[in-house]
Amino acid sequence: MSIGQELIAYFWRGEQLQILLLGLGLWLVLRYRLVAGSRYVLNQSMAFFILCLFGELGGVLMGIAGWDNVSEGVLGLSLLGVGIALIRMAGMFLFRLVMPQLKFQVPRILEDITVIAGYCVWAVVRLRQGGVDLSHIVATSAVITGIIAFAMQDTLGNILGGLAIHLDHSVEIGDWVVMDGVSGRVEDIRWRYTKIVTRNGEKVVVPNSFLMKNRFSVVGADTSRNNAWRRSVWFNVSTDYPPHRVRDVVSGVVHDARIANVAHEPAPNVVAMEFGNGFIRYALRYWLTDPQVDDPTDSEVRIHVFNALERSGMSLAIPEEIRHTVKENQSHLSALAERETLRRLEALSTVDLFRHLTDEELKALAAHLVHSPFARGDIITRQGSTAHWLYILIAGDAEVWLEGTDGERRLLST
Repeated sequence: MSIGQELIAYFWRGEQLQILLLGLGLWLVLRYRLVAGSRYVLNQSMAFFILCLFGELGGVLMGIAGWDNVSEGVLGLSLLGVGIALIRMAGMFLFRLVMPQLKFQVPRILEDITVIAGYCVWAVVRLRQGGVDLSHIVATSAVITGIIAFAMQDTLGNILGGLAIHLDHSVEIGDWVVMDGVSGRVEDIRWRYTKIVTRNGEKVVVPNSFLMKNRFSVVGADTSRNNAWRRSVWFNVSTDYPPHRVRDVVSGVVHDARIANVAHEPAPNVVAMEFGNGFIRYALRYWLTDPQVDDPTDSEVRIHVFNALERSGMSLAIPEEIRHTVKENQSHLSALAERETLRRLEALSTVDLFRHLTDEELKALAAHLVHSPFARGDIITRQGSTAHWLYILIAGDAEVWLEGTDGERRLLST
């Protein structure tokens, strides 16, 4: 029989042909059904499968050349590799295609451990087929187990840690966690590590054993508050202003402003935390619905706090150091005052209500104007409220809403 005929006879026999068709079929199905992120592992498995087939080809050629002992070893290793590749692709087919179709959400760590167990079973089968007496291995298993456990204690710790995490549900995929300077969303839990994606687009790999040994926080774990995260924005206000007034002004503004990602319920509240040197330190506590935007939302809340205090005649108590290096003369101060008066007169000139006033009357009115800044979403006034002020809009847009008795709001004008 020629070399070509022997090769065809080896690879065309029923068992070997089934292996080839099985490997090719699994690869084709997975290639067109898996998501893009999983194809890298699939391509690696297929490349390993093909490499092992070439190893079998080499083993057959060695046998034809008369190198029987080497041929048996190469064939044995190649068959072991072919089985490992098939087990890897079969695991992907079962856990990533079949299970989702059956509406079972299987954690990735279960797939990893199942595949590893399949590797071990296949290795034992190949050893038995190769004529290895497993009784001697069992007799020395205690020593081998001790050596392996000592050498792989970190790996075993990660595997057991991953299993414990899934069993006690201390961390789940999708949770937002904060630990050791890392803040991000859990994207995957594998047999060795937990993958966390931060808001900066970084992928942080944390060993499972670290999660088992160290403390971490799961954000939004309070299901009674729709998984919101309570945040605190700190600010200082002089003791010249009563705490109850500060509390009512700030908490009311943040509650009514409808700031994005700030929960309407529970309502924000202001707490006087401590006394300082001439000021009271307050904490505005609100509930954040999306941990991904904590800093931008804190910034937006601070803007509303600042504007609310300014409108109410209060200001933040910030330590200041003033050094006079240039003495401003009276003419310079007069120029500044005149410039401010012209700016106010320009604002008054845009209002038809004041067009019949004389110049002197307009100047007298301009001297009593008070700058009142508002941020997007702030409530300028509410229907039914006592009108203490007349507002002149000099920049930006304001919407007029009608609130019905049923709580519905309707936009009237801008």
